Amino acid sequence: QVQLAESGGGLVQSGGSLRLSCAASGSIFSINAMGWYRQAPGNQRELVARITSGGSTNYADSVKGRFTISRDNTKNTVFLQMNSLEPEDTAVYYCNFQLRRSYVDYMGNYWGQGTQVTVSS
Repeated sequence: QVQLAESGGGLVQSGGSLRLSCAASGSIFSINAMGWYRQAPGNQRELVARITSGGSTNYADSVKGRFTISRDNTKNTVFLQMNSLEPEDTAVYYCNFQLRRSYVDYMGNYWGQGTQVTVSS
């Protein structure tokens, strides 16, 4: 079993900052990539930022220059630092891990429970 625990969401004014965290626990053999997605009401879930095991990152165009994804490999944790937040960033944010639970396991996608981020104007 693998569990992902998110924290750090909340309500913030436009221009403010928040830092999201997501820690994976349980049976983990290797992690290929970690990422953050978000879903606003009426919209599809979209990629916000992603970081691979090699450290490569990619970001949605809408958050480039404002958001930074990072990780702590020793704690199987991924972070999302969100600065200069805008009302359009309001959504439920989900962390995602691509990992293998054992050396014979296939790569699987695992999701956090989601954390609400609300940016007021």
